[in-house]
Amino acid sequence: MPKIKTNRGAAKRFSRTGSGKVKRRRAYHSHILTSKNQKRKRRLRTGTLIHAADEKNIKKLIPYV
Repeated sequence: MPKIKTNRGAAKRFSRTGSGKVKRRRAYHSHILTSKNQKRKRRLRTGTLIHAADEKNIKKLIPYV
């Protein structure tokens, strides 16, 4: 069985947790931060897990990460 190529764009955006779930960064935290309140910006700093419906497809893109 040949090796599977990792999608490099996905590898930069997603990582695995210890239990094998897929972690992602939150959107809307790169610019125009002055109009967002402090509570919202603080919440955007933390990562979160991807939705269960997307997990199978993302795991195919990052088989060894």
